[in-house]
Order: sequence, then structure tokens, then C-alpha cells
Amino acid sequence: MKAFVFPGQGAQFSGMGKDLYDNSPLAKELFEKANDILGFRITDIMFNGTDEDLRQTKVTQPAVFLHSVISALCMGDDFKPEMTAGHSLGEFSALVAAGALSFEDGLKLVYARAMAMQKACEMQPSTMAAIIALPDAKVEEICAEVAAGGEVCVAANYNCPGQIVISGSIDGINKACELMKAAGAKRALPLKVGGAFHSPLMNPAKVELEAAIQATTFHTPKCPIYQNVDAKPHTSPDEIKANLVAQLTASVRWTQTVEQMIADGATDFTECGPGAVLQGLIKKINKDAVAHGIA
Repeated sequence: MKAFVFPGQGAQFSGMGKDLYDNSPLAKELFEKANDILGFRITDIMFNGTDEDLRQTKVTQPAVFLHSVISALCMGDDFKPEMTAGHSLGEFSALVAAGALSFEDGLKLVYARAMAMQKACEMQPSTMAAIIALPDAKVEEICAEVAAGGEVCVAANYNCPGQIVISGSIDGINKACELMKAAGAKRALPLKVGGAFHSPLMNPAKVELEAAIQATTFHTPKCPIYQNVDAKPHTSPDEIKANLVAQLTASVRWTQTVEQMIADGATDFTECGPGAVLQGLIKKINKDAVAHGIA
């Protein structure tokens, strides 16, 4: 079975999407439509902006979404997903690609999500860190220990075996990193992010995002969407909406998602969007998995 997967924040790069814009009338039309919807020329930033320009939350999330969705739609008849999934932000790309959301509504939701998350980040300084080469259970145990001391600290992204990203208050993450290293982690690396995504500190963003989601029309997708919060396939619009809201403060269970997709028959993974991060993670999750970008 063919699975199509979509990356999240962090995959952006200067120049992203320019080849699509220059070589595909459909891509050009969709990018210009996006400029109109957003009210600013995001294409100028994507094609010519600096890394710093692209790191603005209001730019990063729609930029990665646009590159991912337009890449998939420009595949034409070669885009025939039998299952889809996306990492964090990428879940919105997966939903548009599978027909659960229109291109326009998907972009509007991604932008609303980005702005709501930005506001939540500004309310309390917070951060994330990548923990390398420590068992999941040990990472969870240390997070619980730090949280018991009054700080916010949770496992946010289960990226692949031996790679978990933790999220929380600055003091909480700093303390956790010390404990992770003492417990044998090869690395405990603070990330350059705007805040504690996929943690309770994103709760303020939930109200805005839920209102935007409830006001949007969702359709039954043409194939199952494996969602981050439970790593299970979904086709019910109501379930999909509830899971999208929950995703803001819940862990991204990417390891479990890929394992479930393989158990359900996925034999070929195609990553649509900037970079090749998900291909690498999939191969670390299952060394026999076939994972590649768009040919």
C-alpha cells in the first residue's frame, strides 16, 4: 500500500517551492491564491527570504504547508494515496491531500494555528530539547520527576527509537536535560524554537484553534488519515477535528504512527514537502521500510 507523509515545522529552507512555481501553472496558481488568502506575499519570503525570515511562526507553518500540499497536488495521477499522515503541522497537509479539507480552508486553519501558537508562546517563555539515545520509558520518567517539582516538562515528539523531543518551561527543560545526560543520553540538545509546542503551555491556543476548526467544513477523506494523538487511522470528520484540537497539547506519536501504518499494510512511503527528515525517521523506525521523496 502507498502511504504519503508530510513534514512539520523545521523542514523549511530559503528557495523552497520556487522550482514548482516556475515550472507548473497549477503550482503558480495555488501559490498566488495563497498570497491573496494570507494578505501578504509569502512566496517572496519562501523564494528569497533569509533563514531568520522563514523562522517567523506566521511564515514557517504556512510555508511548509504550501510546499507540501502543492508538491503532492502537482504529482497528478501519480498521487494516489491509500493512507496519509503528517508530523505535527504536516497533519493539515495530509488532510488537504486526502480531500478532507479544501486547499483554501487548510491554509486558513494553518495560519490560525500559527498565530494562536505564537500568542501562547509569548504568554510564557518556554522551549524544547531533543533527547538522543535514551529509552522512551526513561525519558518519560525524568519528565515526570521534573514536573513533580512544579515545572512543565513532557515528552512532545516520539520521532523514532532513541529520539524524543521534550517540551516545557525553560527551567524545566534545562533541569531535564541535566538529568537526561546523567542518565546516559548521548545528547540533550535545546532547540531553537518559539516555545513549548505539544505541551500544556499551548492550552491558550486551543480556544482559538477549536473555534476555527468548528467553523470549517471537513469532508470524509478518500483514504484513512493516521493522526498524531493516537497513531490510529481516522476517516470520521468529527474524530479528525477533535484530534486536531487535542494535538496542540498532546504528544506527536510518530514512531507509533509509522509502526501502525506498516502493520496495516504500508509498503511504500513517499514524503511530500521540503527536506527528507521523515524518510530518515521512517527508516530508523523500520530498517526494511521503503521511504523516498517525490521522484
